[in-house]
Amino acid sequence: MKKVSLKDIATAAGVSTALVSYVLTNKEKEARIGEEIAKKIREIARKLNYQPNHIARSLKSGRSFTIGLIVADISNPFFANIARTIEDEAKRNNYTVIFGSSDENVDKSGDLINVLINRQVDGLIITPAEGSEEQIRQLQAQKVPFVLIDRFFPDIEASHIAVNNFESAYQAVSHLIKTGRKRIGMIGYKTTLHHISERKRGYKEALQDHQLPGGTTLLKSARYSHLKEDIKVSIDQLLSGRQPADAVFFATNSIAMEGLKYINSLGIRIPDQLAVITFDEGEALDLFYSPVTFVRQPILEIGREAVRVLLEEIKDSKKEIEHICIDTTLVVRKSCGQR
Repeated sequence: MKKVSLKDIATAAGVSTALVSYVLTNKEKEARIGEEIAKKIREIARKLNYQPNHIARSLKSGRSFTIGLIVADISNPFFANIARTIEDEAKRNNYTVIFGSSDENVDKSGDLINVLINRQVDGLIITPAEGSEEQIRQLQAQKVPFVLIDRFFPDIEASHIAVNNFESAYQAVSHLIKTGRKRIGMIGYKTTLHHISERKRGYKEALQDHQLPGGTTLLKSARYSHLKEDIKVSIDQLLSGRQPADAVFFATNSIAMEGLKYINSLGIRIPDQLAVITFDEGEALDLFYSPVTFVRQPILEIGREAVRVLLEEIKDSKKEIEHICIDTTLVVRKSCGQR
């Protein structure tokens, strides 16, 4: 079966091959091609089942028009939604995305970086795993364009897109204090990663500024690899003793999901007996009998900015490094109650 060419589409549309090329690479605005003719060209290309020749395009431009994306955990709604946004944004710029999930494992992260570079991606968008500083420095040495998202290493000068973790956590805990809670616990990951450290710092400073106890005694950590059991232990500790916690701030939605399941199994009522707030949203949190108050991260903005910065780096290797910090929104719902 003969492969459909740009010339076939041009003949059917009664226009030049150059015009077809502009439309099919989404450059019709730059070439000032009218909407009607662009629509007609796309319709003909679809009817003729035109398939672009990526190999020819790569040879001509020296680019593969693919981006490698490494997230921490694709099963987490936060990363799944970011991946979706990045894929949509890349497609608008005629790029394809190849995904990988490091599962917070530094070795897996290194393997994925090597696989994607061998696939000749033009650049990488990475959620770095704990301990992957050397991998990031290696990319810099190899002059591979990359952008870090969600987290970064303060000691490494590289473009990143993240949220204001400290302020967001501070605001979340302050909200619990305003609703009358006095003994607020926090469960975060046991990690040295900067974004979690900043959330812990926000929690501690909010308690300190309001002269409340718990900055160290009520702060608990769970290992990523032993999440379920560590969260159970943490909640048991927070709810035991003469002065049990009356609120819990979960550092991520994965921790929140495990925590809420266990709290539910204990028969503890939210918000009457325990107020709850979490970083990140998740559809399951809407379905909970007491919809959970959460810190909403601007997923669309994070994804779009990541693609923009990376594509600019791909085009210009001397592009200045960008540190982008985006504000979050506190979405208040029933789980905090009022005292």
